[in-house]
Amino acid sequence: MTAKRIFLGLLTLVAAASVFLSLFESWNQPQFQSRLTLYETDLLLQASEWQGAQQLNGSGEKPVQTALEAYQKTRKSTEGAIATLHSRIDDPSSPMATAQLRQQQSLLNELDVRIGVLQAQENQVAAAIATWSQLKSVPSAIDPVPEPPRTVRSTLNQRPVSTSIQNTASVLSDLWSKPAKISPKAEPILKQNLNGWFRYQGLAKLYDLQQRSEDLAQLRTVQQQSAQQAFLKWAGANAVPAIAIVIGIGVLIFLIAQRAIRGKQALLAGTDAVTWAVPWDWEIIWQVLIVGFFFVGQVLIGALLLPIGLGIAQSVFHIESAAFSVREKSLLSLSTYVLLAAGGLGVLYGSIRSFLPLPEGWFRFSLRGNWFWWGLGGYAAAYPLVVAVSWVNSLIWQGRGGSNPILSVALEGRDPIALMIFLATAAIAAPLFEETFFRGFLLSSLTKYFSTWQSILLSSLIFAVVHLSLSEVLPLMTLGIILGFVYTRTQNLMASILLHALWNSGTLVTLFLLGGSGA
Repeated sequence: MTAKRIFLGLLTLVAAASVFLSLFESWNQPQFQSRLTLYETDLLLQASEWQGAQQLNGSGEKPVQTALEAYQKTRKSTEGAIATLHSRIDDPSSPMATAQLRQQQSLLNELDVRIGVLQAQENQVAAAIATWSQLKSVPSAIDPVPEPPRTVRSTLNQRPVSTSIQNTASVLSDLWSKPAKISPKAEPILKQNLNGWFRYQGLAKLYDLQQRSEDLAQLRTVQQQSAQQAFLKWAGANAVPAIAIVIGIGVLIFLIAQRAIRGKQALLAGTDAVTWAVPWDWEIIWQVLIVGFFFVGQVLIGALLLPIGLGIAQSVFHIESAAFSVREKSLLSLSTYVLLAAGGLGVLYGSIRSFLPLPEGWFRFSLRGNWFWWGLGGYAAAYPLVVAVSWVNSLIWQGRGGSNPILSVALEGRDPIALMIFLATAAIAAPLFEETFFRGFLLSSLTKYFSTWQSILLSSLIFAVVHLSLSEVLPLMTLGIILGFVYTRTQNLMASILLHALWNSGTLVTLFLLGGSGA
């Protein structure tokens, strides 16, 4: 065995261990979909107050009851994540463990405040006061925050709670108590620490107790305006997905019917007949994947960005980055991805340089042909398939499994410039690099040793796994299969890049519309 193969073997072991640990670690993290569901729930709650949206809940479900169930479900999964962290942390003083635990505890505190408001609106006042009391009885985080407890036995009742959460819970509990008590600071506390529908309910209760009819009328007027805007946001955020699902189902029905009628002449047939003349062997494939994508793209770039803690460094090392603004995070994310792409593509070029010029069909970026329709049709077909797989996936992971940290930043940010920078990362940098690497090189190279469909499946699995989140493996693999199929049938990277760009940009625009819904 050569020294090169020994080196690659050692790097492979390190890569495999790193990927396994990252996937294992993602089990303790909440799915981004859980947070997105709560954002949409808040948007629907606020929109339900608009008098022009009486038909919003066509199913007959009460929005407050539905929201309460959604929040309680998220709370249960958050409790489970906290319990898992406590049972698996050997050294609670480690920055990664402490950050993850406190993040989950902070989320649980915020959920309890809102669950209490929902319970109060459902006439479950005793339950609401009990929920808020949990937040009033714990030590204040104004003192030095205690280290996370080492055992599950002391888990939830000793979680640190910020002063703002304690004050909010205290004010809300006093307002709904009998007799009610009103703190002189109640109004500024509610305005500062609650938002959206929850702020409206708290202030409405306060003004009603104080018999401030003019302020209450003004509050209702403002709420109607906010509710109308929330309804328009909700409609806008769901319009494109709804249209895409309907069109996508139509495309899938057409493809299946065509396959049944036309047989081997159908668009779905003949994929295994598409191959590439691969001039290199498995060692080059191995080298590009391990050295180019993992070692240079993640270890070296991640080490360089370790002090910053964003992008790849954040997803691999889970570094906190709260000190940065959303715009700074978006710039650092773009810079990180450009460095990752440059490193990976640099190793790719160096590995295949001796084989240049390549046979026809390799790394083709052509504006000619029907690539646009393949990319657009692939996006439509992907939508219902990925949505269906994501739904099944959510049942499997029950709100856990982690997600891309950039999605949360994009959802919570309200800066249009930051959105444009995120779009540049997600709709330009990511599709160009990932399609060149995973479809242009990896998929095509694998056809030397496997059938084309097997190559599509294997490259899609690798594509999904290297995103380092358990909850994303199945949905991303489904997307990767469609990307691979579209690229294979066109042998033009422009088609899969278009599909990838549409998918990423559609996701970000939806997040931007949903983000800030609770203002």
